[in-house]
Amino acid sequence: MTDSTTDDDMQLLVIGLDAGCRPVLESLFDAGKAPTLESLFEMGASGPLESQIPPWTASAWPSMYTGKNPGKHGVFDFLSFDGYDWDVVNSTHVRERPVWELLSEHGLTSVVVNLPVTHPASEFDGALIPGMTAPEDPACHPEGILEDVKMECGDYRIYPQSGPEPDHSIEGYEKTIELRGEAFRYLCRRMEPDFGFLQFQQTDSVFHERPGDKEAIEAVYSEVDTQIEETLEEVDPENVLIVSDHGMGKITGDEFRINEFLRDEGYLQARSGGEGMPDWSRAWENDLLEGEDASEHDESPLEKAMNVAAKVGITTQRVAGALERVGLKEPIGRRVPNDMIRAASEQVDFPESTVYMRSKSELGLRINLEGREPNGQVPESEYESVRKDLIKQLSDVTTPSGEPMFDAVGPRESFFEGPYLEHAPDIVTVPTEFNNALVADLGQEQFGEPMESWNHKRTGVVAAAGPAFDEDRSLEGDDATLFDVAPTICSLFDVPIDAEMDGETLPIIDAGAEAEYPAYEPEPITATDDRAVEDRLSDLGYL
Repeated sequence: MTDSTTDDDMQLLVIGLDAGCRPVLESLFDAGKAPTLESLFEMGASGPLESQIPPWTASAWPSMYTGKNPGKHGVFDFLSFDGYDWDVVNSTHVRERPVWELLSEHGLTSVVVNLPVTHPASEFDGALIPGMTAPEDPACHPEGILEDVKMECGDYRIYPQSGPEPDHSIEGYEKTIELRGEAFRYLCRRMEPDFGFLQFQQTDSVFHERPGDKEAIEAVYSEVDTQIEETLEEVDPENVLIVSDHGMGKITGDEFRINEFLRDEGYLQARSGGEGMPDWSRAWENDLLEGEDASEHDESPLEKAMNVAAKVGITTQRVAGALERVGLKEPIGRRVPNDMIRAASEQVDFPESTVYMRSKSELGLRINLEGREPNGQVPESEYESVRKDLIKQLSDVTTPSGEPMFDAVGPRESFFEGPYLEHAPDIVTVPTEFNNALVADLGQEQFGEPMESWNHKRTGVVAAAGPAFDEDRSLEGDDATLFDVAPTICSLFDVPIDAEMDGETLPIIDAGAEAEYPAYEPEPITATDDRAVEDRLSDLGYL
């Protein structure tokens, strides 16, 4: 560090842009909508930052802030599974040490605001307000700090829908982002931390909620840029590191309904009438949007009636086909009551199936293994042969235009390693350039038009500015990954890098020494069990 550093200086500010990537940023720079970000990229070292598999928020951010792959930290998806039951993940599912706790063990103070999967907060030297997958008004660290933030800043919210503005409104996005910046700056004034991590989620969610809406995207990034500018002016960090968990782009290929493929190939069984397990289709999403917990549902009289209809072949898929012929398919989810949709939908019968997709954002398939799943169908002696055969079948799948559906299909151990490998899907599927979409729906043709026109890409972005970094060195072609962020943070603070981290220090700073740390002792896993969290994830298309 330079001689100008004092005990009160923040030595490093990390700014997280969920889904930030060069294609999106360049268009904003050209339009003059993000001048502060543009100046940081121009003055510092920058380049691509490759995400992991799966490149989704709930797994990628823990990989970044621990420096370890999901096989080591244990989070592969927005959902955690216990047999055929599920829960939304939270920080107790992350079984490795966050970098700010590592810094705390070396006498360094941190302020962390809005990072996903950080609720409930553990104790460390500093302050933390959690982000996505936390309930609104969560318990923070230290206890009572959120009430102080609200008193100082006037309000705070994790999700824009919690404010008085209309859902998915530009005003709601802007206010949420503004409060994020104000809260971070207040905590920095109060704590005078050595390290800060400020994450912005709306840079991702605007693409899910208002895909291709130039006005909304520019408004979100403009407000983020304003908050970054005000934070740099007030906090005056010595060094700045900008990172993203993945990229974002248009989906112009095909949508593959992989559970339908599995049914056609004889691997999967389905049930109608609300008796099977949910398949995370739009029918269940409607329930979550209405505030109903999908894991706890009482059958209504209408649903009972539709159960009978479904058993004789009257399903919402057949209704949707008829509506499509007269141009009315799109509104069905909003016009038909939710319990009727569920009752008349085909659902994956997980206990009776051989192989299935549990959740589309896992990017993989689970084998219903005897002795592991409650009603396992595949004997352990047949596990490898079933997996090998299905990997071959999926590797050969082509889209209607004759192009490969997948860049890669392979066993989970080809993608992950660590003590929590068992939590990963047995077979991992990587859509071609993430320009094809993968969903778990039943009741439609195997291929169709993607439901979401924008979605995640593998390549994010990194930029570094400040005297600790070699600003003249390009990061193009260095194969930097999100696993490299935590080792880089450690190197900047001269804190020994955990030898179990999967990344390396970015080549813009001298790498620090490695050390073997004692086994991390996380809190016992607790349930999220919050409808509002399910609502939000469903609203964004993750469930």
